[in-house]
Amino acid sequence: MTVSLPKARHMARVRALQALYQWQLAGHNIQEIELQFLDGQDMTRADVPYFQKLLRQIPMQVGTLNDRIKPLLDRDIAQIDPVEHAILYIGCYELLYCQDIPWRIIINESVELAKQFGADQSYKYINGILDKVAQQIRPHEHKTHKKFVKKP
Repeated sequence: MTVSLPKARHMARVRALQALYQWQLAGHNIQEIELQFLDGQDMTRADVPYFQKLLRQIPMQVGTLNDRIKPLLDRDIAQIDPVEHAILYIGCYELLYCQDIPWRIIINESVELAKQFGADQSYKYINGILDKVAQQIRPHEHKTHKKFVKKP
């Protein structure tokens, strides 16, 4: 069975979210968590290299990611739910370092993760924060899209 790239990327994000959540809560070594996921989780439908990229790179960029996220929060970053924090890490990382992925797809994927794993209505919060990050990081791409969106 062949899995399409968008679905494989989505599953990579799901697994990365789960692994980053574990990393935040337990503080285990990223390499140990990666091996645990590769050995113990069904990764057949996931883009494994993308999962590995997210899992390895996000912890290395956590300072930069927090610096982007913190000013946009309505509370202290320590009060952000770990699931939502991991989703924000993934979305912010992709906005910064995955220029080949359109910002709308990044935000949509993050919203879908929040709907699936986050608290009720957390997807709205995730959407608002990442939209502001996208405005800062990709202003030209963001403005171009906003011109074509009709207001109700």
